[in-house]
Amino acid sequence: MTTVGLIGSGRIGGTVAKLAVAAGHPVILSNSRGPDTLEGLAGDLGPLARAGTGREAAEGGDLVVVTIPFRAFWEVAPAPLAGKVVLDTCNYYPRRDGQIPELDSGAVTSSGLIQRHLTGSAVVKAFNNIHSRHLGSLSRPPGAADRSFLPIAGDDLEAKAAVTAFLDSIGYGAVDAGGLTGGRRPMAGMTEVSSALAASAARRSACSSSDLAAAAASRRFILRNRLALDRALVARSAA
Repeated sequence: MTTVGLIGSGRIGGTVAKLAVAAGHPVILSNSRGPDTLEGLAGDLGPLARAGTGREAAEGGDLVVVTIPFRAFWEVAPAPLAGKVVLDTCNYYPRRDGQIPELDSGAVTSSGLIQRHLTGSAVVKAFNNIHSRHLGSLSRPPGAADRSFLPIAGDDLEAKAAVTAFLDSIGYGAVDAGGLTGGRRPMAGMTEVSSALAASAARRSACSSSDLAAAAASRRFILRNRLALDRALVARSAA
């Protein structure tokens, strides 16, 4: 089984931990307030879960989920995460995180900044476009007609394969959204990819040309709406 370290154990982190434990994966929970504040959650999750420090979660996890407000990622120590696959769930909200010119200009993505900070890790964007309530309720076994597919983005193919396998184990398919330059596109508040179309897009060998064309059109629609949302957030923050 894969040990999952969680740096941040709020709504998304706690839900990922619950799904991981249900699938038989040990988890190490951490947050900024210390292990004592997570003993209750660890107890609820059962013997596969324990509370620890951020360093313990980073060092002990085969996969490490960083699920904190984006502005706090600078506080994540790179050294304990060296050589690890890091799942980045963070979204950039200028009103909360402050204006970051590189992001506002489109010169880099939020995941690109995190990868730059965690130079020894393989960062994969995941879980950032789904509400925690939906994440907890939409898990389905492989082959289910109503299985949901979540977008992932990353520059390391082996890391994306590891994340895809983990998602599969907790009840989700994965749709490869490309490299980290596109990792900010699928964002919270956008519709999860779930349908036969997404399933066929993920299983490209079984796709017809019309399936692929429809999937590409759907992705372009998502990207256009994400760009519009980016501009609206920046404009609102400047107002």
